[in-house]
Amino acid sequence: MPPIALTCGEPAGIGPEVAMKARTLLGHDVPFFWIGDARHLPSASKFALITNPAQAHGIAADVLPVLAYDFFSTATPGIAQATHAADVIAVIARAVDLVTTGAASAVCTSPINKKVLKDGAGFAFPGHTEYLASLGRVDQVVMMLACPDLRVVPATIHIPLADVPNALTAKGLEATIRITHAGLIRDFGLLAPRIAVAGLNPHAGEGGAMGDMEITLITPVLDQLRAQGMDISGPLPADTMFHAAARARYDVAICMYHDQALIPIKTIDFAGGVNLTLGLPFIRTSPDHGTAFDIAGRGIADATSLIAALRMAQDMAAARRGHHGCD
Repeated sequence: MPPIALTCGEPAGIGPEVAMKARTLLGHDVPFFWIGDARHLPSASKFALITNPAQAHGIAADVLPVLAYDFFSTATPGIAQATHAADVIAVIARAVDLVTTGAASAVCTSPINKKVLKDGAGFAFPGHTEYLASLGRVDQVVMMLACPDLRVVPATIHIPLADVPNALTAKGLEATIRITHAGLIRDFGLLAPRIAVAGLNPHAGEGGAMGDMEITLITPVLDQLRAQGMDISGPLPADTMFHAAARARYDVAICMYHDQALIPIKTIDFAGGVNLTLGLPFIRTSPDHGTAFDIAGRGIADATSLIAALRMAQDMAAARRGHHGCD
């Protein structure tokens, strides 16, 4: 299987450091290569320049394979430079090109700083996910957060809580569930995914006493999808969905807003959570942390989430290859 393409992300953040740590800890267990400027790696890093992804398989286990992309300048840890913005964006596009042509099995993206990209290169997207959707030429994708004990999908993402009721639509919720269902089959090898859907209101509205969106919007969508053969439970009270016995009854929880989804997974596995995008024509995972400018360059960044993201990308690629093999 081709190696995974790991983007450099923001070069002044912890991305270069955790990439080197991940290679040291994973060795040959998860073949990947890093796309970026080797000058941005921590001093004394052991790396080898490669000219094509296939060469990553022949590099020593403690050496980071680097597919070079020369940046405008060197980076100072903790201090973002707008002059790097265009290069950060170009590296993402390069990774997508490699996975699209089959030279890489998946894309794993290191954290970016969206303000720096906007200020330095007029980046017109809210974040990675929307840019990747544009590169993949798809209209709608789904953000999933996953760890070994839980998968969650927020139906609405980075919007104020007051805007959530108006942002929730039957069409949008249906698309989110359909994309999630298809992703669990194709990328996780689950032939009959079990989907749990949270209500928006406390106690899932309690029959309309605490709000009626469960009755007027959510339930009709779920009934329609259940009639088409999907295994869906809900709408369920969110406060009783995430204890261990409840989690054993489903494969993914669809939540109505950002914190309803992210609080439980970050409580269960703060360091090991993985951010992934369903609905793309290629596999994309990412560590569930930011650039961490405050600790960049100090050698203390935790690579746990990146390692989990790389492992998940490898597992998803294997599942997708097996799924296609059965078509």
